[in-house]
Amino acid sequence: MKPPAHCRLATFGVFFLSVLLSFAGATNAEPLASWAPGGAKDRLVAFVETVATPGSTGFVTPEERLAVFDNDGTLLCEQPNYVQFQYGLDRLRELAPNHPEWTTLEPFRSALEYRLTGLRREDDHAAFAAIVAATMDGLPAGETEQAARRWIASARNPALEKPVRGTTYAPMRELLDYLRAHQFTVAIVSGGTFDFIRAYAKDFYGVEPELVVGSRPKPGFQETSPGIWDVVLLPEEGTLCNGPGKPQEILTRFGRRPILAFGNSDGDVAMLQWTTSGPGPRLGLLLHHDDAEREFAYDRDSSVGRLSAGLDQAPQRGWIVVSMKKDWKTVFADDEN
Repeated sequence: MKPPAHCRLATFGVFFLSVLLSFAGATNAEPLASWAPGGAKDRLVAFVETVATPGSTGFVTPEERLAVFDNDGTLLCEQPNYVQFQYGLDRLRELAPNHPEWTTLEPFRSALEYRLTGLRREDDHAAFAAIVAATMDGLPAGETEQAARRWIASARNPALEKPVRGTTYAPMRELLDYLRAHQFTVAIVSGGTFDFIRAYAKDFYGVEPELVVGSRPKPGFQETSPGIWDVVLLPEEGTLCNGPGKPQEILTRFGRRPILAFGNSDGDVAMLQWTTSGPGPRLGLLLHHDDAEREFAYDRDSSVGRLSAGLDQAPQRGWIVVSMKKDWKTVFADDEN
């Protein structure tokens, strides 16, 4: 027997009220919950709310809300070495049987003999570039992404003893989601090669491949097999997306100046300078790795992710220096709050 109509109506009313309360709770959830209150968090939230609120004096239309983020050291751990450096070494050893000349040619000889295992000197960066270029020689662009995707699935950070995926920063992933919820276009702008980062950007950060801007090896268009033509990557100098190259690549890709830029090293300074020197509300941020207990502590003297000029310029330019130690409740996604 059906319950009386008034009982059915009351039941529906309770259900409808619970849905409304649930929705209200979701929409009123604390923004950036893994960030410590005050300081950097308050300035970030105030900026986003200002530019995204119609009628505010600092309102920015959604199509102009471009936020750009460095990758290594900003979105995921870059110590003890850049992730792509580790990949390049592993890939070099995988391809070595087809390149006997590498056994006598530097820097390949040192890499194959495990004497080149990280970035410790300035000239190691040139060696890294040579290794990355060699591992892409003649490969169709899509194949380099596939190789990177296979590697990243099982790669581990040797110092933290975590999967590489587990070394992404929980507060930064939360920030990316927060910005997208406020109709920002969120892009990655990295010194790493675009094809390598595209292999994991969507899985790690929710960033679509077309929103990844990176260094570009010189491309070629070749017949890779009878009747099959493809874009291949050549072992020649291409476009470096670092330092002044970052603003240039952003403008080429998006045709506009960002209103928010987040980096962690001196290689990001030009990107922050360009972003924050435009008209209207703008925000520049630098992540300071000052937490040796939960991650690493390094800045001015590091060969990986050196931050010196950025620290000097931040006060006069109004950039936020985000302290990993003070501004983040947690670091990695699998950490306890």
